Amino acid sequence: MTGIDAVRSRKITRLASGDSPRVLELCSGCGGMSLGLKTAGFELRAHVECDPLAAATYAVNFGPTSGEGQGEWARPRDMNTCSPETLAREFGLHEDAADSFDILAAGLPCQAFARIGRSKLRSIAGDKKAFKKDQRATLYKRFLEYVSATRPLGILIENVPDILNFGGHNVPEEICGTLDSLGYRTAYTLLNAAFYGVPQLRERLILLGIDVSLGVEPRFPDPTHSIDLPSGYEGSRNVALKYVPDRGSHFRPIPGVTEELPQAVSVRSALRDLPFISEHFTNPTAMKRRRVCDHRAYRKVGRISDYARAMRDWPGFEGEKDLDAHVVRVTPRDFEIFKRMPHGSDYPIAIKIAEGIFAEKLEALSASDVASRIKTKAYRKLRSATVPPYDPGKFPNKWWKLAPSCPSRTLTAHIGKDTYSHIHYDSRQKRTISVREAARLQSFPDGFRFAGQMNAAFRQIGNAVPPLLALAVARVLKETLLEGAAMSKRRKSTVA
Repeated sequence: MTGIDAVRSRKITRLASGDSPRVLELCSGCGGMSLGLKTAGFELRAHVECDPLAAATYAVNFGPTSGEGQGEWARPRDMNTCSPETLAREFGLHEDAADSFDILAAGLPCQAFARIGRSKLRSIAGDKKAFKKDQRATLYKRFLEYVSATRPLGILIENVPDILNFGGHNVPEEICGTLDSLGYRTAYTLLNAAFYGVPQLRERLILLGIDVSLGVEPRFPDPTHSIDLPSGYEGSRNVALKYVPDRGSHFRPIPGVTEELPQAVSVRSALRDLPFISEHFTNPTAMKRRRVCDHRAYRKVGRISDYARAMRDWPGFEGEKDLDAHVVRVTPRDFEIFKRMPHGSDYPIAIKIAEGIFAEKLEALSASDVASRIKTKAYRKLRSATVPPYDPGKFPNKWWKLAPSCPSRTLTAHIGKDTYSHIHYDSRQKRTISVREAARLQSFPDGFRFAGQMNAAFRQIGNAVPPLLALAVARVLKETLLEGAAMSKRRKSTVA
């Protein structure tokens, strides 16, 4: 028996005996995928995350509360310079890297793959092919080196659908081809988080690999909720799938929904029991002083939704009588615009509303004041204090007011700089969403804590894998692995 065969055999024996699959996660972020894996019964043994605050959040929620190894969970690391053997040693594991982990998972950085990220990279570098030169675009190759070093029984990768069409190159096909040569059965597909109980339309690529010795094929979870996706999603899918090979592809059909499934979770169901926030316009100084860790009581709304209850009662991350992260941006110019925007409206409509508000302000002035202010410094100052400066032709999607009866649009890391893409549906509150509301829309439970200040917390949430989507995938992955381990055990006993 070779060394690799012996390692594989020991891992399969462990799983067949009922032990939990052990996970190493690369590019873990703040821990959205990890939360899904942990809840499904996986053991989190080590992780790699280069962002210091995201690593700190991971440690707060998953690391030991005390002891010598506590700091290792919060230490930022670069997967390019950190070896699996070093990880095993630093996290206090007593086996070598190959024996330490049964699962290798990664939410690889998507900035170079996502079309919006590519545009930003082109703009910054002044180079149309800047996205191909971005170091993050090659991290999947480093991931494959980790596969060779750790020989996991199961592999899980999450990314944006655009990774299927990376300048005409289908990266998941390349990954699957390499994994096939290493002894894995592989498959990938597209899953939308809204079909798995997340109150957000978030399309993601999921790639799975299973060691061939288990004798089972990768499987993807069946949807638990139903929704008619907006028309734009069909076009985006077609663009992403353009370079899926006609023959020999590892792509699997996107799981379909059935009529009896409940409707997707709406924004109102997700947020209605969270605190009413008005300090940004009643006492802006108090809001500016509020910290992410400050607590406020839940809002009393009668019966709360099943989704809100699940976020309050997530095992190990339960909410208490109150909860934290009720910080929002203070933007006085736009409060009245937020209030007047219809649900589901975007920036061009917001500009028209702002122009109307400006006209009202001018009308309130006397005739002589109006005449004296036109094209003067005072006129321009009044306009600047009322009308946003962005060109609606260039930024049509810059603003968006949530529709309460539907899932949210996708949360991105950009909310760390600008939350105008998620304006609260309750016009009385006339604001963008809070950190805790963003966490709810991403399906983070109320007991999940975020390190850092408001912008950092928003960025971590926008970068994360929705925990409920990760949980759906993790449950099926675990079932597949245990089924394969049991079959392998029976085969060995038959041979014996």
